[in-house]
Amino acid sequence: MTRVLVTGAAGNVGLEVIKSLQQIDHNLDLFAGVRDLITDKVKLSQYNVALLQFDFTEIDTHDTALNNFDIVFLLRPPQISDVEKYFKPLIDICSKKGVKHIVFLSVQGVEKSKIIPHYKIEKLIVDSKINYTFLRPAYFMQNFTTTLRNELVTRRRIYLPAGNAKFTLVDVRDVGAVAAAILANISQHINKSYELTCKEKFSFHEMAQVLSGILGIEIEFKSPNLLSFFLAKRKENTATTLILVMIMLHYFPRFQKEPETTNSIEQILKRAPICFGQFINDNRKLLTE
Repeated sequence: MTRVLVTGAAGNVGLEVIKSLQQIDHNLDLFAGVRDLITDKVKLSQYNVALLQFDFTEIDTHDTALNNFDIVFLLRPPQISDVEKYFKPLIDICSKKGVKHIVFLSVQGVEKSKIIPHYKIEKLIVDSKINYTFLRPAYFMQNFTTTLRNELVTRRRIYLPAGNAKFTLVDVRDVGAVAAAILANISQHINKSYELTCKEKFSFHEMAQVLSGILGIEIEFKSPNLLSFFLAKRKENTATTLILVMIMLHYFPRFQKEPETTNSIEQILKRAPICFGQFINDNRKLLTE
């Protein structure tokens, strides 16, 4: 059997990859790379997967965890931006251990944004000569049930310096399903890149309108200047690194070319992608309580 290690397996995307692999036929020996074997064992107990300790910040765990794996599903935790310190040694170990293929969770538009960590990680993988598949998802709908949820539920607003910029969207469940389909048929996806979006494109003002219409409550969108946003988030004790990530995700697109929607999800999964309205309906409780 082909041995596959899913890194970040207890996180939003990694967990969806594990879930999706339970729902399709495959010939994979599946392992979940997790930071905390005790806590994450409970989270993953219902899935047919073996656990291995894998901590992105503890390079010693990489050498042990990567023994005898054919494929690695790799992602970048948001708090890790030092590619040279953490990802270069990791990819070197993958090469040394004989990993044959890396499926990397990147980001849409990475090829135009050389300053972001994903660009540097993609380059490291290409330079390693290991076969790759790059998944380049759009803006995660699940940001509304995680990072943006508190503001949405307690103040009924979206507070981001995004202006009128348009964003393509994708549901993390679709990303997990695409990753699972690729892992199960890896030979069809050697050295390919896929931009993953639903068929819709919205500004945050428009997203607030869609949320308002479906949830039956008024959601306001407010776009502050950068200083106001930074100070407001620091007052909430948000880590500076996370604030900078939020600025990169929401402010910079105002000055970039509007992203395009793609049909990659439909081509790979043979079904339409999840739309924003379906996401809202499926997560109604999380978005209102």
